[in-house]
Amino acid sequence: MADYGRYCPVAMASEVIADRWSPLIVRELVLGNTRFNDIARAMPGISRSLLVQRLRHLERNGVLQTWPSPSGHGREYHLTPAGRDLERVIHSLGRWAVEWLFDDFEPETVEATTLMWWMHRRVDPEQFPPVRTVVEWRHTAPDPQTIWFVLERGAVSVCVQHPGFEVDLVVTMTTPDLASVFQGYRRWKEAVDAGLITVEGPPRLAAALPKWFLWSPWAEQTRERARRTEASAGRRAS
Repeated sequence: MADYGRYCPVAMASEVIADRWSPLIVRELVLGNTRFNDIARAMPGISRSLLVQRLRHLERNGVLQTWPSPSGHGREYHLTPAGRDLERVIHSLGRWAVEWLFDDFEPETVEATTLMWWMHRRVDPEQFPPVRTVVEWRHTAPDPQTIWFVLERGAVSVCVQHPGFEVDLVVTMTTPDLASVFQGYRRWKEAVDAGLITVEGPPRLAAALPKWFLWSPWAEQTRERARRTEASAGRRAS
């Protein structure tokens, strides 16, 4: 990390969190990921060795601390009070990007496994069915892939191989169309009504499915920004 000097609060903060990956690591901890592999899966492109370096850097600077894993194997990473105070910074960065970098977003480029990993952590367990429920997500393009969610006991397991349980719902869509819902470019019902997403299974479960997910933390800001962009384009066209 560069030494920006200690004469300015912004410079001091930049030494801690202003490299390429540290804000994304803090984002994952804010969203509830505490294990090394889980953090790595949510950030395609970072090497494991670099992730280790960044975690150690954040620990040395008091942003996170390591705890023994309850399983007895490995460690978990948890935000300190100073780290938790960065939550508002992370959310402000996201809102700023939606407002000012909106035209540069490319949600269609996200990979299916990354999108599914993001989705599984953004859930509302209080809305889950009372019994184990398996959702099969069939990504048809750009790279056909099937991924399963197992909802049970207030948690979601992500499976890239069939989990061995009976499937309750089958959702079929392209990865970009699902990403557009997750990010907030369109609502779930709009995508279903347009035929971009199809859901097979008991109507009661199919209707409840979108309530199980909280979508992107910046979905509402994205929807509002998309609405304003569309309205502005309409005015120019007329």
